[in-house]
Amino acid sequence: QVQLVESGGGLVQAGGSLRLSCAASGWVFSINAMAWYRQAPGKQRELVALITNSGRTNYADSVKGRFTISRDNAENTVVLQMNSLKPEDTAVYYCNENAVPVRGSRRMDYWGKGTLVTVSS
Repeated sequence: QVQLVESGGGLVQAGGSLRLSCAASGWVFSINAMAWYRQAPGKQRELVALITNSGRTNYADSVKGRFTISRDNAENTVVLQMNSLKPEDTAVYYCNENAVPVRGSRRMDYWGKGTLVTVSS
């Protein structure tokens, strides 16, 4: 069974940096992509950054140039480096894995429990 455990959230002042990590465990047949989503109070969950199995990345416009997603396949971790943080980045950040659990099955999304990031002005 896939488990995703996030770490690295916390309170930071505007302009500061945080580094989120997601440790993945559990076997799947193949991983399509891993991503970070966030959900602010009263808002829908949104994609922040994504990295495919081939290393292609994609970012929300609001974080381009400030956030960087990376992946360590050997360690089964995905990292989100967040710089120049703004109060509007305040949210619960969730790690996501999009994978094929067994050969021939449909892709599934797996989620971590989230880590809170609070950016003070």
